[in-house]
Amino acid sequence: MTVGIESILVRKFKNGEFKVPQLDKLAVEKPVALIYNGISHVVMMATPKDLHYFAVGFSLTENIIQSVTDIYGIDIIENPKGIEVQIELSSRRFSELKEKRRNLTGRTGCGICGSEQIDQVCQTIPALPLMNQINLADFSNSLNDLSQVQHVGNQTGCTHAAVWLDLQGKFIAGFEDIGRHVALDKLLGFRAIQLSNHPNYQHGVVLVSSRASYEMVQKTANCGVEFLLAVSAATSMAVDLAKQCNLTLVGFFRGNNSVIYSGDDRLV
Repeated sequence: MTVGIESILVRKFKNGEFKVPQLDKLAVEKPVALIYNGISHVVMMATPKDLHYFAVGFSLTENIIQSVTDIYGIDIIENPKGIEVQIELSSRRFSELKEKRRNLTGRTGCGICGSEQIDQVCQTIPALPLMNQINLADFSNSLNDLSQVQHVGNQTGCTHAAVWLDLQGKFIAGFEDIGRHVALDKLLGFRAIQLSNHPNYQHGVVLVSSRASYEMVQKTANCGVEFLLAVSAATSMAVDLAKQCNLTLVGFFRGNNSVIYSGDDRLV
């Protein structure tokens, strides 16, 4: 049985008639608390799989840590009400977290929702260096890679996906979640863990099944990734931030058809 799926009895209404009750599949959604050194920081609604990578990715994209080595251990504890992810931070990072800690409990996937001040939303992100170029034609079949990692989504129609592609469009890895931000965090966390041993994770492209909003650009750029391809549109703040930090942002990605919002100097 696929992790993250449960079956329930439903009745379907088709062609103006109720059908006989039958089993249907739902994506499992659970509250996941990220707890740093014993102090709860945030509760996210997520698909309960790949949570180790989610913890690392969230910590990186939210600037709680600077590298994977800032985390000394991760324990995942399930209880009837949800899941606790206990993260042991280095004393330096935990001290910094306490300084800027904000009340985020209850936010449902957004990378910035729950911020108390505008300055907490509008972060300054260093400009990304122009190190790589890609040919979008090499990515003409990449949409299939999104479906490849949506084991829950293919059965329920209820998840987003984020995948990592090399500079020639070859699929490397991918993750899914009911939350698009969480799927991206899982991917970026996995990438960060792999970086020390696998150089093909250093340079590549993120492809997401969702729109490209501000926080999706922010998370991608915070991890030093130069390319973000999105199946849907980009928002105005996302484009502004992408231009500021020199991220190549592509929306309405359909293989051979796309809208380029920023960073076209990386495209050949």
